[in-house]
Amino acid sequence: MPKLNIQGLEAIKEKGRVVFSLRKEKALETLTPDERKKKHLLICGGTGCHATGSLEVIDALRKEIAKRGFQDKYSVVETGCNGFCAQGPVMVVQPDGIFYQKLKMDDAVEIVEEHLINGRFIERLMFVAPDTKKPIPRLNDIPFFAEQELIVLKNKGIVDPEVIDDYIAVDGYLGAAKALLEMTAKDIISELKTSGLRGRGGAGFPTGLKWEFAAKSSGDLKYVLCNADEGDPGAFMDRSVLEADPHAVVEGMIVAAKAIGSHYGYVYCRAEYPLAVKRLNIAISKAREYGLLGEDILGSGYGFDLEIYQGAGAFVCGEETALIRSIEGHRGMPRPRPPFPAQQGLFKRPTVLNNVETYANVAQIILKGGAWYADIGTETSKGTKVFALTGDIKNIGLVEVPMGTPLRNIIFDVGGGIPGKKREFKAVQLGGPSGGCVPAEFIDTPVDFESIVKVGAIMGSGGMIVMDDHTCMVDMARFFMDFIQEESCGKCTPCREGTRRMLEILEKITHGKGEPGDIELLEELSAMIKDSALCGLGQTGPNPILSTLQYFKDEYETHIYDKTCPAKRCAALLKFEVDIDQCKKCGVCFKKCPVQAIEWKKKEPAFIDKEKCIKCLTCISNCRYDAIF
Repeated sequence: MPKLNIQGLEAIKEKGRVVFSLRKEKALETLTPDERKKKHLLICGGTGCHATGSLEVIDALRKEIAKRGFQDKYSVVETGCNGFCAQGPVMVVQPDGIFYQKLKMDDAVEIVEEHLINGRFIERLMFVAPDTKKPIPRLNDIPFFAEQELIVLKNKGIVDPEVIDDYIAVDGYLGAAKALLEMTAKDIISELKTSGLRGRGGAGFPTGLKWEFAAKSSGDLKYVLCNADEGDPGAFMDRSVLEADPHAVVEGMIVAAKAIGSHYGYVYCRAEYPLAVKRLNIAISKAREYGLLGEDILGSGYGFDLEIYQGAGAFVCGEETALIRSIEGHRGMPRPRPPFPAQQGLFKRPTVLNNVETYANVAQIILKGGAWYADIGTETSKGTKVFALTGDIKNIGLVEVPMGTPLRNIIFDVGGGIPGKKREFKAVQLGGPSGGCVPAEFIDTPVDFESIVKVGAIMGSGGMIVMDDHTCMVDMARFFMDFIQEESCGKCTPCREGTRRMLEILEKITHGKGEPGDIELLEELSAMIKDSALCGLGQTGPNPILSTLQYFKDEYETHIYDKTCPAKRCAALLKFEVDIDQCKKCGVCFKKCPVQAIEWKKKEPAFIDKEKCIKCLTCISNCRYDAIF
């Protein structure tokens, strides 16, 4: 493949016009009748849908289409993450815009026969509205999709992430071309500062200002780094972006390189993301082949190249100085700052480090202008934010909303609310292990950097774990502290020893051995660690404890003084007996018990044999009437 110039980019873009008019279900008036007849079956090929069998569905559809000789009429495209993870495998048939979910191999024949050949949509495979119980045929009418605004995720479910022409056809690399051919480094930085883009990795530092610091730092060798070491429990934002749209990140790094005067970069991606690594490697290789990486990109005279560095999965390597040490070949441990990476980073050279989501915004800001981006969001938090929505919520998935969107809208309008008629929203954990729990009383809090901090949490990288009223907040704090203690690098004593001591106290409380003074000791240790730990992992580690103590202190007191767990999640504090008055004699607990420890006969209440019971909580989790205590 010869190296592209700007005309080559435009030619590929124009060549893809018809295909992407069809895939995006718009601009169809410009197409011929024959073009409109072509159908594209866009099937999610993200990790989540792979796990539920999307590859088998893709293979079955291709075989059925080939069997009937319709390869020229219908194409099956494996895209990246569609976003609606809970419903996978999912598919969108364009240009009809019809959304199908929870597909199986056996559905292939019916899809080809009914939808493609006879033009009849298949209701049983459609998303069903929970309120009306009616199927919703079109993707754009499903609330999960309709309530979002896409910038970072604009190409999700549309492009084949392993085909560079797909990305170019939707304006890909035009932002890099503009930055390289029409703008100076100062122009780029000025546009980023105008946009108000702040780092999406958690700290929220202004991106343009960070780039300006690195640009002004002296040195003939500088580096551009991408942090793809996503490690928060329940977080899958960066992984999904890399799987669905890797070229967006590559392009953003090219722009950053021009801005600071760098000619080489690294994407630091954890090895547990094999699909993301695979697709990013393909993207880098194809970009080099097209002359979009390497020397003299697009005839601009400017060169930049990059490679992937695979991390071993240490959570602490999400901290910038630990990440840098890891690439240098050392153990991933943070160092004191200053000097900051913009002055002295990788190999002691000026370095810019941003995360996946930050870079994925950059090309569009360059193309459309900083003012366009700044018009979205709030006064101090511009643009959109991607969240991994998970936990006790109906619509688990990847979502993108404007900054300032209230939590209520995200959880109930996009997320569909809490599953189960007898369950209520209790809290949402934001910011992962470094964040905090926001209780139901603050459900109308706007999601932006400042407002979230005011209620005791942080934006973080975008993990959003929803909890219903059967969640034990003490056990939740124990879970996150267990994670923090396990991931502590051990370099500083406050984090290494302090988190271990806090975990011991929480374990004691959840095992029914809590004592008066434990709450005060947790508060004292939290304050000490926050003030003296070396890096962000230790400094923010106590946040889950502090936020649960702030809003759910009564649960701690009940565990310590009454030796009971109101949420029925701490097995040591439960009797595992059946309340005969509450029991509806349905036998669900009997059927679900993995060790046959429950006795039950029709029209009689259940009985738990404590000698056989292993206290696995299966019966309590499956009892809809709270009859077991």
